[in-house]
Amino acid sequence: MPEPTAPLLSVKHLKVAYPVRSSILLRRIGENVAVSDVHFDINPGETVGLVGESGSGKSTVARTVIGLIRPDGGSIEFEGRDIAGSTPRQLRNVRRDMQMIFQDPYASLNPRLTVRDLIAEGWLVHRGVVPRNRWTAEVQELMERVGLNPDYASRYPHQFSGGQRQRISIARALALRPKLIICDEAVSALDVSVQAQVLNLLDDLQRDVGLAYLFISHDLSVIEHLCDRVLVLNKGVVVEQGSARELFEHPKDEYTKALFRAVPVVRPWLDSGS
Repeated sequence: MPEPTAPLLSVKHLKVAYPVRSSILLRRIGENVAVSDVHFDINPGETVGLVGESGSGKSTVARTVIGLIRPDGGSIEFEGRDIAGSTPRQLRNVRRDMQMIFQDPYASLNPRLTVRDLIAEGWLVHRGVVPRNRWTAEVQELMERVGLNPDYASRYPHQFSGGQRQRISIARALALRPKLIICDEAVSALDVSVQAQVLNLLDDLQRDVGLAYLFISHDLSVIEHLCDRVLVLNKGVVVEQGSARELFEHPKDEYTKALFRAVPVVRPWLDSGS
């Protein structure tokens, strides 16, 4: 019998609190706990969804895992290494294997850089991933992979549509050949037709390259379509988790049931029997 695969990412008892300061002397007089005792694993090649209403702590979890926010407690292990207390230099090495796609592609892309420079930027930091004499060819290959015309490599972000900019963000994330990509509301700002194209692209990339995803979204239909397992976050606490099919067919927690009831019905007259 084969041994179980070790988790690629393991988060245990994660806590993140923002300080509350007095208005006069800016002394710390308390804290606002954004995330409390969150724990989950992501296996190689797996997609784990994180859902919850606005303010539930989803983005805080994502930014803490990637190292943009320092946790106040718990551990974050990537390939067996605890990175929760890593220095910026140590995190730089981890980020080669862990990338993030943000919600707003225009805000996350430097408007002064061309698409070629945006995609190649990571190779300047992480030397040796791609030889410099291969940069142009590699950029063209990445653009083709995400469905962009390689002839547009000299253009700037403002010359693209929202869906195209998000594809640039995906190509930039793929440039370092990561093992895990964190998608923080990666398709929520896109039109429905473009959403479907980007989701299919992420699905194809996972099948071809073996990527793992932490997929954060408030769109439950997207989560149901894309994810293997789902975590439900309420006020910074995971109230329920399980396989996507099990969770959507048989939710147990009242908060999860309330989330599902809040999903708009496209044709309510069919469900009402009228």
